[in-house]
Amino acid sequence: MNIPTDLKYTESHEWVRREADGTLTVGITEYAQDALGDIVFVELPQVGKAFTAGDDAAVVESVKAASDIYAPVSGTVTAVNQSVADAPDSINQDAYGAWLFKLQPTDAGAVDKLLDADAYGKTTDN
Repeated sequence: MNIPTDLKYTESHEWVRREADGTLTVGITEYAQDALGDIVFVELPQVGKAFTAGDDAAVVESVKAASDIYAPVSGTVTAVNQSVADAPDSINQDAYGAWLFKLQPTDAGAVDKLLDADAYGKTTDN
């Protein structure tokens, strides 16, 4: 399984990439998309919506199940990836390229408390 070392992770299988402008790009990991199977629907949050870390922020549905996607840190949604909502199977093709939403974190340092690739790998028995 692919676990890029330049990303941060949550135990609930979201990945987080810190952008140069201070925003955080969020998606689901390869492990999560593999467990879900064929993804058929994605519900994205509204731009401008504020979340507390751990809040339900989005939903990904597959032929097997629906799964909540959680805000990895507290912040406000600044962008959503409409192309993923229009073509949900793009997550199955490239889990780390098919981001879901971007957050402006309330606390920029909060991302540092997330899991690194090694720690995340241990949660997936990799």
